[in-house]
Amino acid sequence: MNKMSIIEQAKTILKIEAEAISALINRIDESFVCAVDLLAGCTGKVVVTGMGKSGLIGKKISATMASTGTPAFFLNPAEGSHGDVGMVTKGDVVLALSNSGETDEIVRLLPALKRLEIKLISMTGNPASSLAKASYVSLDVSVAVEACPMGLAPTASTTAALAMGDALAITLLNKRGFTEEDFALFHPAGALGRRLILRVEDLMCTGGNVPVVDEDILMKEAILEISSRRMGLTTVSDKEGKLIGVVTDGDLRRGLEKWGKDFFSLKASDVMTCRPKTISGTVLAVSALAMMEKYSITVIVITDDNDKIEGVIHLHDLLKAGIV
Repeated sequence: MNKMSIIEQAKTILKIEAEAISALINRIDESFVCAVDLLAGCTGKVVVTGMGKSGLIGKKISATMASTGTPAFFLNPAEGSHGDVGMVTKGDVVLALSNSGETDEIVRLLPALKRLEIKLISMTGNPASSLAKASYVSLDVSVAVEACPMGLAPTASTTAALAMGDALAITLLNKRGFTEEDFALFHPAGALGRRLILRVEDLMCTGGNVPVVDEDILMKEAILEISSRRMGLTTVSDKEGKLIGVVTDGDLRRGLEKWGKDFFSLKASDVMTCRPKTISGTVLAVSALAMMEKYSITVIVITDDNDKIEGVIHLHDLLKAGIV
């Protein structure tokens, strides 16, 4: 094959698979609604099963459901008929995938599922198959042609099944009112989870680690506070501990240029930047990052409802936590 024939074949394969998914759109009907309602009303777990390539797709579907608020696990049908069907209990719903609808390992499970009074949802390419007939509801995921030129390797059919599985999982997500916070609880170790869970108060510097000087302090002492805390600024508070400004590295450079040697005899209140950017400790840390990006700053002061200084958060704190 030359370069152009490779490119054309790849385009043809993608077109076939795209058409297989597009064909599913007109099949979303009352059967799909019934399947969603059955899954949403499941008092146990969703048991997904499939053999071979359908099994691989089933594993992905069960993982997607489990991570989006629908308790689910994958059952290998070959192992199921040798004892693992014992993992299925009353109240569960089984979602079975088989393109032919006649997969031996799955068909052998049907009598056991019937005795357990398990509601069965099938995704099959053959609506007249044994699996479809035994199902409480059957979803048609048939394809006109496989992308494999020999029609042997499951390609378009597995793509269609995966897309239908995603449609079920995401529709269920919305029906359950699943939120970003819920998603984060199931993904605490991932970057996305950290962005949706961690709040400013979880990462901010507090207590003696907060750079702060009184408004009447001389700049030569304020500089020592800035240097010792290594945050590029110090907060400035009034007698009641309320934030009235910040003195930054930039304020130091501009002050030295303007006042020269007299700069060191000025008070912090003479040099400070008034009305600095502040944030609440209860907001998500990612909001602090957005504020830093918007205003091109690296430190934000955290205050309470009375403007009392509670802490500071630095860009480095967000970097260490994996928010960035």
